[in-house]
Amino acid sequence: MVFVKSLEDFEIAAENMYMANPMACRYTMKYIHSKGQILLKMTDNVKCVQFKAENMPDLKKIEKFTSNLMGHMASKE
Repeated sequence: MVFVKSLEDFEIAAENMYMANPMACRYTMKYIHSKGQILLKMTDNVKCVQFKAENMPDLKKIEKFTSNLMGHMASKE
């Protein structure tokens, strides 16, 4: 499992992973209350990319990324 340093790097890696094999990809978001962190994870059973967000400005970026990813999942392309 690889933790990336920035949210932008995670977005690029996760979107590329999804576009390469959409049927095998899984995206999870987990809130860790005791640490005040959000853990994002994208995996396709071969590769795994993770990102930990600890600050509030990242939440809007995460929301935008998640809605963009869901748009890809809902489209017929």
